[in-house]
This record gives sequence, C-alpha cells and structure tokens, in this order.
Amino acid sequence: MAVFDHKAFLKTLSTEPGVYRMYDNEHQVIYVGKAKNLKKRVSSYFRANIPDTKTRVLVGNICNIEITLTNTETEALLLENNLIKKYQPRYNILLRDDKSYPYIFLSGHVHPRLAFHRGSRKYKGEYFGPFPSSAAVSESLRLMQKIFPVRQCEDAYYRARSRPCLQHQLKRCSAPCVGKVSDDEYRDQVDMARQFLNGKSQQIIAKLVLRMEKASMALDFELAAKVRDQIALLRQMQEQQSVAGNFAEMDVVGFVQQNGLNAVHMLMIRDHKILGTKTYFPKVPKDSQTDEILTAFIGQYYLGSGGTSRIAKEIILPFELQEQSELASALSEVSQRKVQLKALIRGERAQYLALANKNAANSIAVKQSAQDSINKRYALLKDALQLSDIKRMECFDISHTMGENTVASCVVFDGQGPNNKEYRRFNVEGITPGDDYAAMSFALTKRYGKLKDEEKVPDVIFIDGGKGQLGRAEAFFENWTLEKIPLLIGVAKGEGRKPGLETLLIDGGRRTVNIASDSPALHLIQHIRDESHRFAIAGHRNKRQKQRTQSLLEEIEGVGQKRRQALLKYLGGMQGVKAANIHQLKQVPGISPQTAEKIFNHLHDKA
Repeated sequence: MAVFDHKAFLKTLSTEPGVYRMYDNEHQVIYVGKAKNLKKRVSSYFRANIPDTKTRVLVGNICNIEITLTNTETEALLLENNLIKKYQPRYNILLRDDKSYPYIFLSGHVHPRLAFHRGSRKYKGEYFGPFPSSAAVSESLRLMQKIFPVRQCEDAYYRARSRPCLQHQLKRCSAPCVGKVSDDEYRDQVDMARQFLNGKSQQIIAKLVLRMEKASMALDFELAAKVRDQIALLRQMQEQQSVAGNFAEMDVVGFVQQNGLNAVHMLMIRDHKILGTKTYFPKVPKDSQTDEILTAFIGQYYLGSGGTSRIAKEIILPFELQEQSELASALSEVSQRKVQLKALIRGERAQYLALANKNAANSIAVKQSAQDSINKRYALLKDALQLSDIKRMECFDISHTMGENTVASCVVFDGQGPNNKEYRRFNVEGITPGDDYAAMSFALTKRYGKLKDEEKVPDVIFIDGGKGQLGRAEAFFENWTLEKIPLLIGVAKGEGRKPGLETLLIDGGRRTVNIASDSPALHLIQHIRDESHRFAIAGHRNKRQKQRTQSLLEEIEGVGQKRRQALLKYLGGMQGVKAANIHQLKQVPGISPQTAEKIFNHLHDKA
C-alpha cells in the first residue's frame, strides 16, 4: 500500500471553500467532505492525537486526496451531496432512499388529467406536493377520484376512446373523452380539484353548499343528492388529513439511535394537512456521532436530486447542530426563500417532535423484531444443514409455456433477507424447447461462468426441482476453480405439491433432509423458493406478452419496428391499437391512410 505524504499535500492546499475526495490504494473514493477553509479542515485529519476511531481508520486507508474549489460554502455543500450520491463512499453517512419525491400532476390539456408524477417537470401543467411516498399520492388520487370526477387515464387511452370506460360507470370520471360532460362542467370540477390540492377545502365546501341549496330550490333533487355526497366525502377526507394546529408548512425531523440502528422519521405538513410520514435508516459508519448523522441526512435529503422543491419554510430538529446556521443559509439560497431550522422549541412544535421521535423509536422496534425473526430462521437453517455460517443464499427456477419463452430466475438472500438488487433473470436460448435440465445448465453458466469475486459465491444454492436439475448443478460445479464451493440443495415438492412436505436433496439426491413443517428454517427455504418462482413467472409473462403484442403487428407488411413502437405508444398499447378506427390510426405519426387501412383490416380479419 502506497504511503500518502500528507505534509507535502497540505502545503499546497488552498484556504478557500471547496470539496475534498479521499481515495484508497485501489483508487476508490472512500470519503467525500466539504469545508469553508480546505486547508484548515483537511489538516485536522492528520493531527497527532485523533480520539475518533472512525477517523483513525479512515486516515489509515488514505492513499490520495483530490480537491475541487468552489465560490461559496453553499456550492461546496451541493457538490458534496452530488459526489456522495455518485460514489457512495463507505466512510460517509448515506441516505439510501434518494429517489425523487412524487407529486400530483394536473395537466394543461383542454380536459386536464390528474396523475402521479415523479421526475423532471417537463410537461405543461401544475405540480402539487411533494408527497412523502408514492403510496400517499396514490391514496390521495384514489380519494379525489371519488369526489371530483376528473380523468386519470393516460392520454393515449383517452384519445382512443369511442365509448365511456368503467370509471365512468363507477361515477369516478365524467367521461370528457366522449362528450358526456360539457367543457364548462368539467372545467368546474378541475377548478375544485385544484383548490383542494391548494388546501382550500373550506371554500370548496361553501361553494358546494350553495350549489346544493340552489339545486334543491329548483327541485333538482338528483343534482342536490350528488352535491351532498361530494360535501360528505370532502369533510371525511378533511377529518382524515387535518392537523389540529396553526402551522401551514413545516417538516418535523425525529431521530432515535438505539440497538445499533439509526432512524430518522420525517413528518411533512403542508396547508395544515399531514401529507404523510416516512422513516429512513441511513447507512452509518461505526462510531459516527449523532450530530454528524443528522447533518449528513439533512444535506442529502433536501439537497439531493429533486429535493430542493420539497424544502419547507420551517424545519424542526430534535437537537441543535454544529452546522445549523450554515445548513439554513444553504437551504434558503437553494430554495430562494428564507428557511428556518429550529431545535429549541415548545408548545405545538414540541408535540409534533415528540410524535416524530416516538415513530422513529417504533420503527426501530419493528425493524429489530423483523431482523430477530430473520436471524432465528438463519440460525435454525444452519443447524439443520450443519453449516458453520450462512451469509448468502441463491435459488434458481425455470419458467416457460410448453417450452416457449423460457426464463430462468436467480434470487439472492443475505443476512437481511431478500436482496432485490442482486436478483437476475436469464432469457434461455439455444436449447431444446421444454428441456428444463439444459435450461438450468444455461442459467448456472450465465450466473457463475465468469465469476471471480469469492464474496459473491453463495454459501448455499437451492435448485427448485428434483434429482435431474440438482444433477446438472453438480455437473457444472465439478470444474469449479474458486476455493469456496457452495452447498447445492434440490428442493423437491412433496405429495400433492403441498407446502410443508418439501424434501431437501443433497449429494445428488443420495442424501435427504426433512425439516418439520412448522420449523422457521423450512419457512425460510419456502420463502426463497417462492421468490425465485415468482420472479421467474413474472419474467416469463413479460416476455410472452411482449412477443404476443409484437407478433400481430409484425405480420403486417410495411409496418416496421419504428411504426410498431409509434402505434403502441400513441394508442396506449395493443388494446388501444385494436380498438382504434381507421381515422384514429391515421393520426399516429408515420402512419399513412393506406397503411392505417391495412392495419385495421388485418386486425379485424377483413379482406
């Protein structure tokens, strides 16, 4: 390992603000930091006595440091968060859930659409939010659909309609696509939905009350009953979301450190309503201080991609931070309005903070309980299989229909349970259709044929099948060159394929292991086997559907890949293409009147 000459490096450092990146001997970024004064900050890592264990270990691994100067400390803070997201350094505190937050989108069409939106705001219309989770958006849209019959369908689906859809029959859409509502009436419903999303529920209710009274006076009791139902639903929704307080816009940050876990609970209040809550478990290096953890979380949460749009005017913290004023200045500059970070609070704010802390503690208890259950299952499985340790398990399954569209799946379980990021699917090719043994060999070769990292070699590989599939797996590993060799186990289904009657086949089926049906160890095996089965079937269905969708259009002469894609995209999938008439087909870019007629005749079997 090369020795880093920190004395020579420190002599060259600037005193201006900026960001520093520390590298190890493999030139991997292991830490990213920011500083108001780079020379002063970086020099502090190389003092004679460093009491912090984590910093001592970090410094011991430094082989190089690179710096980037910035004009201001705010620029340094933004760059730091971008680099942390890019490199995911192992000595930084990492906010794992860094997805952009979802919004409700009201489009700018003649008949606007209410929809879920995540990502850049490139479409013309209005964006309401952000919401703490996609579930919060979905629930809000579901409730709003009952109150305001504004369409939520995709534009391609909307354009292709020739008769009202099921949502209209359920009274959840006024069907503007086929003229079941006048433009003025539809615009009125859209305006009320807009007011509701802006937190003006009382104004809407007052307007609806007047409308209901007017309808009653005119003896239009059907309309009066309809408006009455709208008012009742609105009041019900208000009760569910209402906050009994005086704060229109505020984020409350709860924080609990317990049993080796760190939980940050975000409670978001907008327009006097709780938009929702969410708990985060940042990835924290050992011996990190609470101040350091929360400072890193606040920076990554609000200054990450898309995060600046969700910065509240007031952010309540569980304790004061050393860089609190710097963070407040940066957030104010980025959001272009004054943002306050408050820690010494009382009254209603203190009640909200107590609630956020309580939720953070409860989340740790739930996570700990789930982890204890997983640990118990792993411990019992180790005993049943007589293994010293199980850190990683993988399971394979094959799915096809009469030998067509064969897909193999591989799912991965580690010490935390399912590791979805490691899941893999393989499109099986070059085998005799329906040959599951050959498909298993294909999947194993794809998965392990070029594997060189022993850490990726599982301790146990489960094969969903009997002696045949297990034999193919053992044949593959006969020429295995790595030192670590996984234990191969076939999971044979019991009589009637009933869960709990599975038999484990080891050594090519020469040895069997039966685990009690009520054992948590067997439940773990069933879990990984069911996951591989589900993952394989989902991949097979997607492949089969894609083939079926394309095959109908591929049969039409003169309709190439680009035209097929345009048809499917513009008309909302194959169902939309089938439902379209010749005039609608002609509207698709690249489709001539002659081609539209040819497509229509082919799909409807007309000579």
